Parts: sequence; C-alpha cells; structure tokens
Amino acid sequence: MEDILRPIYQERASQPNTLGIVIMEKREKQSPITDTFDTILLIVVKEAEHPVFIKHYTYEDRKAAMHLVTEKQLNEWLLLGSNRKMVEWLLTGKIVFDRNEYIDNLRTELKDFPFYGRKIKMGIEFAKLIRRYMDGKAFFETRHFLDAYNHVVHSLHHLARLAVIENGFHPEVTVWNQVKQIEPEIYKLYEELVNSEESIEKRLELLFLASEFLIHSRTEIGASHLIGIMSDKNEWSFQELQFHPEISYYSVDLAVMIEFLIEKGTVKTRAVETKGKGIYHRYYFIED
Repeated sequence: MEDILRPIYQERASQPNTLGIVIMEKREKQSPITDTFDTILLIVVKEAEHPVFIKHYTYEDRKAAMHLVTEKQLNEWLLLGSNRKMVEWLLTGKIVFDRNEYIDNLRTELKDFPFYGRKIKMGIEFAKLIRRYMDGKAFFETRHFLDAYNHVVHSLHHLARLAVIENGFHPEVTVWNQVKQIEPEIYKLYEELVNSEESIEKRLELLFLASEFLIHSRTEIGASHLIGIMSDKNEWSFQELQFHPEISYYSVDLAVMIEFLIEKGTVKTRAVETKGKGIYHRYYFIED
C-alpha cells in the first residue's frame, strides 16, 4: 500500500514544517500495533493547528491511517509513556522521509533511553502503582472484592512497566511478554491472580502479601525522581511539589505517594504554626 500512499507523504515531505515520515505495515492478521489498519503513516511536524490530526484512507480491501503529530505532542507521549504504539512505530517503522536525521536521532535516543528520562517515567509509574495498590487494599478491607481485583490488576501492570523501565527498556504494547523475560517473579504473580482456582478473596489476600515485598524493594528506585527534587530544598509545601514542572506529570497521584513514603520513613513532615490557634502548616522534607 506504500505505493498508493506515496503521493500523500511526498506532498507532506515537500513542506518545510515536516520533520519526518514513517510507514508502519501490519505484521499479523489481528495486530494491536496498527489499530487493525493495514498501514500507518506517521508524519511528525514542527507545528500544527491541532497537536494530533488523523485521517483514514481505503483502497480495494485495504485501509490506512495517517497520523499527523506535532513534535511537542510526540515528546509528551514519549515522556509520559501514554501512547506506547508510538514507540513501536518510531523504532520499527520504515523511514521514508527524515529531515536532518530527525527520526534517526530520535531512534537512537529511544534505544539509549537516557537515565534522566527513565527517572521521570519511573516516578510516574510508581505513583500510579501506589495509588492503585492503596485503593485496591481499601476495597479489599471493606470486602468489595471485584473492585479490589480491578485495582490490583492495574497495580501489577504499573509494577510490570516500572520493572521494564528500570531495566532500561521502553514498555511495549505487549508488556507482559517483556516482563516474562525480564522479571519472571512479577509475571508469575500476575498469572496466579488471573488463573488461580482459589476464591477471589484468597487470591487477593496472597497477592497483597507478595506485592508488599515487591513494592518495598522498588521504593528507592521508584521514588528517586521525587526524592532527588525534594533534596534540593530544606522543605516543601504540597503546592510547591504539585506545581513543580517535572513532578506535575504525576501530581494527580502525588498525595497518596507522599503518604506512602512518609509511612516508609523516606519523607519526613514538619509542622509550622499558622495564625489559627492549634492549626499548623504541613511541610515535607528529606532527611540528610
């Protein structure tokens, strides 16, 4: 189908705003990578009216999708890991246009996966992991087992993604296939939760016990981004942390994450008197 799409991407390639164009062909009959389309045409541009513009095409019995994405939007997806198919397209798709080796340099960066970028990603995944784990535990204690199960499945998914990132890889769409090779212990835990013939209550009970250790063992690496930033100042208000340009990526789960770290003794609190009698501001700090 590339020949059919050539006039479309050649027109885009001639525009100075276009940074790179990649074509991704469907490899299997049922493929989640291409959203069921036979061909994906990814066009990265400097600027556009909308950060994402998608157009669908059909030819005979085949279909294609053009994704026009701004550089800013692409960078945000890559940082937050919120569009995992994009990593797959960039790494394995066929480059048909590459201004000043933009796509090639991006590929090198994705493969090298600088530790700085990994720390932010691990902070995001760890915050989500703690949120899901704590919510799951609360539902379990109130005997809402199906709600607890839902949260636990999600918490294991974030634990899996955290383990993959920690090992220097980008989580793929088929993350459990990666985890099976990298962290078989987490994979086994997930298998037992999903496939065990025990009652749902018993499965959750056993999983919470096992998860406690796995989460504890990853607290230092998962919270390293937050701790590194907090170490720059003597104390922080919650608002200062919430609106920090890097921490803001996981600010929605920040309160739960901080309470977890206080419980573990990683983060300390300090009470500062307010004008109201007996009411104190609560500040957070990392002990040297």
